[in-house]
Amino acid sequence: MSVTEMFSYIQGFLSADQDIREDIRKVVQVLEQTAREILTVLQSVHQPAGFKDIPSKCLKARELFCTVQTQIGELKTKFPVEQYYRFHEHWRFVLQRLTFLAAFVVYLESESLVTREEVAKILGTEVDREKGFHLDIEDYLAGVLIMASELSRLAVNSVTAGDYGRPLRISNFINELDSGFRLLNLKNDPLRKRYDGLKYDVKKIEEVVYDLSIRGLAKEQETGGDK
Repeated sequence: MSVTEMFSYIQGFLSADQDIREDIRKVVQVLEQTAREILTVLQSVHQPAGFKDIPSKCLKARELFCTVQTQIGELKTKFPVEQYYRFHEHWRFVLQRLTFLAAFVVYLESESLVTREEVAKILGTEVDREKGFHLDIEDYLAGVLIMASELSRLAVNSVTAGDYGRPLRISNFINELDSGFRLLNLKNDPLRKRYDGLKYDVKKIEEVVYDLSIRGLAKEQETGGDK
């Protein structure tokens, strides 16, 4: 093979690779738009009127996740199944964002932590690497940490809405989450930095709970709940 032929072959390989990346980017852009639509639906729970309508907001978000499943199904067809990590950077951010949204929906519905398996089911993907397109563990953890920040905001806004019991429950949940993350030996730098932000979420929520306690609202909520 001559030098010219060799570089022509390489150019063909590069062009094919670029075509794959372009196809992936197009699907990811559509996924990002759907993620924004889900976020818009869920953001309304931060409004005083939104607290009364949480179930319907979660139902609407669940309907949009059906669209996500279709779009991820299309994404899976755009690259060789064994080359997941070669193109992973194209969809990593949107998968983390979708994991956060799925985790937030599950928390609003049941005040519990979503499992990686549950997120994979909601998104229409897998958890096993051997099956190709899957939810990477670090992407799952990053999404959970994004949710923690969202819950710290919800704790503040729930007080504004007159729901004084919710910040106490959020505080307990976030403290358990923090304890869980402390068991992990995180070596991924971006994930480690995001985890470092969890302590600020814990502090922010503790300040809300402390303020409620000082004003006697936390005790009043507990008494009301016992009746």
